[in-house]
Amino acid sequence: MNVITPKELKAKIDKNEPFQLIDVRENYEFEEFNIGGINIPLGQIFNSLDKIDLDKPVIFVCNTGRKTAAILHTIKRKLNLSNKSLYTLEGGVPNYVAKFGV
Repeated sequence: MNVITPKELKAKIDKNEPFQLIDVRENYEFEEFNIGGINIPLGQIFNSLDKIDLDKPVIFVCNTGRKTAAILHTIKRKLNLSNKSLYTLEGGVPNYVAKFGV
């Protein structure tokens, strides 16, 4: 499983590197605070696979990193994406916000 640290994500943002950020928390959590990207709640992820841009790295975020770690494994297996750049954010959104703010 590919894990990206908050520091690595911040560097990607600062350098304007191309990637897609997908927040799998519930809508109300995303609306309360987020670090950008699009919101696809975990329960809707498999019905929204067409929203995932596999032509660039995709970083999935949640509250702790555990949900996205599990979903990445399933997405890779289900779509046969072993060679794609799919990441989970270490420590989740709160970890990033604690280090860099919103």
